[in-house]
Amino acid sequence: MNDTPKKAFSGRDNGRRRANGAGGAQTQNGKKNIVYDDAPRSLAQSMPSRTVLTRGGIDRMFLVLIIVLLCFGTVMIFSASFAYARSKYGDSLFFIKKQLLYLAIGLAAMLFCMYVLSYRTIKKMTWFIFVILWILLASVPVIGTTVRGAKRWIYIGPISFQPSEFMKFGLIVALAWYMARLETLDTDHFAKWKKIRYKYFYPLLIIGVVCATTIIEKHLSGTIILGLIGVAVIFIGGFSWKFLVACGAVGAVGIAAYIKFAGYATARWLSFIHPENYADGDAWQVLNGLYALGSGGLFGVGLGNSREKYLYLPDPQNDFIFAIIGEELGFVGTCAVVILFALLVWRGFIIAKNAPDTFSSLLAYGIVSQVAIQTILNIAVVTHLIPATGVSLPFFSYGGTSLIMLLAEMGVVLGISRYSYQKRPLAANTEVRI
Repeated sequence: MNDTPKKAFSGRDNGRRRANGAGGAQTQNGKKNIVYDDAPRSLAQSMPSRTVLTRGGIDRMFLVLIIVLLCFGTVMIFSASFAYARSKYGDSLFFIKKQLLYLAIGLAAMLFCMYVLSYRTIKKMTWFIFVILWILLASVPVIGTTVRGAKRWIYIGPISFQPSEFMKFGLIVALAWYMARLETLDTDHFAKWKKIRYKYFYPLLIIGVVCATTIIEKHLSGTIILGLIGVAVIFIGGFSWKFLVACGAVGAVGIAAYIKFAGYATARWLSFIHPENYADGDAWQVLNGLYALGSGGLFGVGLGNSREKYLYLPDPQNDFIFAIIGEELGFVGTCAVVILFALLVWRGFIIAKNAPDTFSSLLAYGIVSQVAIQTILNIAVVTHLIPATGVSLPFFSYGGTSLIMLLAEMGVVLGISRYSYQKRPLAANTEVRI
């Protein structure tokens, strides 16, 4: 992959054309080779040879990191869940069996997105994806099922899913498309208010609509995650950081007002400030998570030997699984988890940097940023750095919707890693597709 700056690419998809005077090696049976070319003409003309979009192998290091995290996470889900599963369902394998099923579906989705669903197809379907997922999200207050005081799930027979998990991908796709499109417009020559509208108002409107729809579900954590994901995409896409800071301040005031007037959010905040006063209520899970982390020491009490998972720490296989990792594998184990995520994000950003056009680059940046944001927030909640809220740990927390969608997104990033621009001489009868 080359390191040509993203600003050089416009992400045009103008159909198919034949390259005049272009060349490339023929196959042995004499048929034309097919290459992909959507680099801007200015870039192609500045090079002595044709700049073409080639398709090769996937990024193996990124794939290996995904597999390692999946294996690690699956082992920890079984270790964290078997006591609770035996107590509640009479089957210590209840959660791990369901998780393995979700894993199989997720791997199939990852392979599909890696080899079948091209990022070009995603780009063409951007607004169809966004609108359908937004309608699903907006329908939750109407047809959703209330779980623990909040409507966040839709049940269709035996199948249940959380639309906000799908909306993360929809938001990334929509903003990646818009910022890539914005790059092709000569906004410097726009009138003042038209420039403000295109560069600032529209991307913020997309984020605002999604976040407003999510907060109706009493889903503050989902709203924050979606907002941060959106901010990450438009910032990488060239959004003014000064304007972003101003919008962030407005958003912080909005969150503070919501915490003040929403009863459940106020209780969470008070239990965060004074957990000792809510030890038998809202702070129970947080305090037992801290007990688990503290009792793990440097090397932990041993895999499978956690004491907190024996009905002290509620739902240990879900959002607080990082506490069980700390108890069983100690500080060394938690550091290993952080390092694995750091490597995954680093490698994902390299894939995004080398992506063939602006849309694919922002798409990869957005997906990898989502993993980074959720990981940071989850660890911050478990270590009591921020108020407790429902943020899952990617690859580790139990759950079907989140795992399947996460693996599908990993497949998209791996699919993008297969494409890169290269300079090569082409034969006269080489067909160029863009």
